[in-house]
Amino acid sequence: MENLATQHARVLSGMRPTGRLHLGHYHGVLKNWVELQHQYQCFFFVADWHALTTHYDDPSIIPPSVHDMVIDWLAAGVNPGEATLFIQSRVPEHAELHLLLSMITPLGWLERVPSYKDQQEKLKGKDLATYGFLGYPLLQSADILIYRAGLVPVGEDQVAHVELTREVARRFNHLYGRETGFEEKAEAAMKKMGKKNARLYANYRKAWQEQGDEEALAAARALLESQQNISLADRDRLFGYLEGGGKMILPEPQALLTKASKMPGLDGQKMSKSYGNTIPLNADPKTVERQLRTMPTDPARVRRTDPGDPEKCPVWQFHQVYSDEGVQQWAREGCRSAGIGCIECKQPVIDAVLAELKPIQARAAEYEKDPDLVRNIINEGCERAREEARATMDEVRHVMSLAYR
Repeated sequence: MENLATQHARVLSGMRPTGRLHLGHYHGVLKNWVELQHQYQCFFFVADWHALTTHYDDPSIIPPSVHDMVIDWLAAGVNPGEATLFIQSRVPEHAELHLLLSMITPLGWLERVPSYKDQQEKLKGKDLATYGFLGYPLLQSADILIYRAGLVPVGEDQVAHVELTREVARRFNHLYGRETGFEEKAEAAMKKMGKKNARLYANYRKAWQEQGDEEALAAARALLESQQNISLADRDRLFGYLEGGGKMILPEPQALLTKASKMPGLDGQKMSKSYGNTIPLNADPKTVERQLRTMPTDPARVRRTDPGDPEKCPVWQFHQVYSDEGVQQWAREGCRSAGIGCIECKQPVIDAVLAELKPIQARAAEYEKDPDLVRNIINEGCERAREEARATMDEVRHVMSLAYR
């Protein structure tokens, strides 16, 4: 971590509301969120402003998708008692920080984000030559920095967005962290730690700045994070002093690489709504069974007696997700020897998918019956998120000379 002890890190992650979630979302994102909420202070948000960057011409899908998506999160096991769930547009400070960061962010930084051209190529049917689409990576940066998040769970294709955020934070801190009398204030903050801790910090700082000792840097960060008798402002000063710069106002986040989702679509490609190959989390059991029974298989198996190759069959990819080694061996050998038919091979997958969806759908049904509960969860999460965002913006406005009184 750049300035947070790992055990005290804050995690920020969001999803665009563009329809009901499917098993790809569950395996690729939600299962990870459920684990993270037990380890970190998590903020999970509905990225409705981000949805507008590509769905600005038909925003009517967004409001119902917001409600449905939060229910899917809750049904998947995301706990509002452990994580803060909120809607991006309900915390207007995101937009304010985005605007202020846009004043200092070079245009070239946005144009070089890999997904900028990639998405334009993939979504040729949409006019994405908009200011909002160009600036959405900076809005993502504002989403992260407004909560001083230390960790951002992303796949490898999203690491560039976190790196942009780090560069923006670094530039912001360089421009606005050079407060008058910074070194004197940092030295005074050290004394508030007590003689023993101040001496430790000084030794760690010297070892890092003079010898590049990474262990000393990590130890100093952990020491600062454990201090209870210094203010947040003093802590930020000491983090900056440690690095040899000014006061650290916006911490630089780290990418928390997540495992690539192995959830295949019904046609063997990645499960995606754009491919029309998904299994929605709310799909009724009969529909799920029909979808899986009619999945394509190895084209070489024209007849029941024809041997096949599991590596060429989309059903095998489902076995790799849902079946234990024993079932996988049975399917692999049965396919290659024509000892089992494709319908037989699919049955364990059908049973496993239905078993996975059953408790999720049961929980979703309970939340569907109580929309007031869902609204209260969102309202409370939005208020908690906004309280954190306001604290960050108070400091940002102050260092940018916008704190008028």
